[in-house]
Amino acid sequence: MFLKLFRKSRTERSPRDAADYVARYRATGDLAILGELYEQHMDMIYAVCYNYLRDEDEAKDAVMNLFEQLVNDLRRHEVHQFGPWLHSVARNYCLMHLRKHQAHPNIALVSDSPTDSDEPLLNLTDDDDTLAEHEEDLTRMEACLQTLAVEQQSCLRLFYLERKTYTEVAELTGYDLKQVKSYLQNGRRNLKICMSK
Repeated sequence: MFLKLFRKSRTERSPRDAADYVARYRATGDLAILGELYEQHMDMIYAVCYNYLRDEDEAKDAVMNLFEQLVNDLRRHEVHQFGPWLHSVARNYCLMHLRKHQAHPNIALVSDSPTDSDEPLLNLTDDDDTLAEHEEDLTRMEACLQTLAVEQQSCLRLFYLERKTYTEVAELTGYDLKQVKSYLQNGRRNLKICMSK
């Protein structure tokens, strides 16, 4: 399997070890340290990428590209919990990849309009000059999503990120249509407040 090419025998590592790797890499810029840390998470990264991209070769490419991206990102961002942060980065990378390669790549989650519930919260385009900015916005949005009530999180993810209809969200969550619309409206408002801080 693809991942075995990169894997050496290893023991389980605690979150403290990941924090030590991050600190050492940030201090030295040594790619061997980053490579050793990344290797511990490759199974998870590949699984996330394959789950979104649904193509083995694209998922492999994403794993390699994400490592290259981390070389800079990890030195720019203060990371306290490497595993969850890396999971979010991988997911955001895949979402951006999918949006960039869609026939209609414009998608959104957050808007400036307080009245229109279908207006976007976050406008994403396939403009190469703004992809890095969007990556940061997505990371911030993901962090803000996690601060919301579980009901709001699940409705927002299904409706905006997975493009489900109101009815499909209701069926998948077990909430009635009125609850779904309420969770979406309140979740969007709370997400906008969090992202504007």
